[in-house]
Amino acid sequence: MRLAIGVLLAAWLVLGAAAAGQRGYFGNDRAVNCKTNADAGLTILAGPLNYAGVNPTIECKAKPPQPST
Repeated sequence: MRLAIGVLLAAWLVLGAAAAGQRGYFGNDRAVNCKTNADAGLTILAGPLNYAGVNPTIECKAKPPQPST
């Protein structure tokens, strides 16, 4: 039973990684920031749902730490 769950989980993540690759998240021409990294991670976790029309995205509003005055 554990082997079947492991195989299913691996297949799920492989399909998600394939979808992320098709969307161009692994290319060198993409800007590296919070949004693109989070979108790639969500796409991988969504797995086969990507092929059913799910397009997970994240809105990042993270700012770098500011020095104290």
